Amino acid sequence: MLNLTRDDLLAGFTAAQPYTIEAAAAAPSSPGVHVVVDGAAVVYVGWTGNLRRRLRQHLTGSRGSSPLHDQVGQILDTPGSAAPAADIAEWLGRCTVRWQETENPEGAKDALVVALHPCFNRQVPRQRRAPAGRA
Repeated sequence: MLNLTRDDLLAGFTAAQPYTIEAAAAAPSSPGVHVVVDGAAVVYVGWTGNLRRRLRQHLTGSRGSSPLHDQVGQILDTPGSAAPAADIAEWLGRCTVRWQETENPEGAKDALVVALHPCFNRQVPRQRRAPAGRA
């Protein structure tokens, strides 16, 4: 089995850039997979049919519309007070974001989650079984 590094796994992705609304606006509106990096660690991997919309949603959406927005909010919440959306966007703005356009974003995301173990991806994808008669 190959021992790929994070850089190997993200070789086809855009260069890292601060995760801001401007970065989201620059993303294409095509299917793809995106990663959020905090320091040296990939903390989230997501897939979408529209990169621009999804990246914006993570920054400005609600907790119900984005698992990343919700999970960052949970770490910023204080007893009796939910973190406001502006604080969540500020935290994400200290991270970087990268994306890759692909026709199979869900499969690409699953492979990256298994390889990188991002802390905000709580569900580990199930291994897909090959159809009968195929290896």
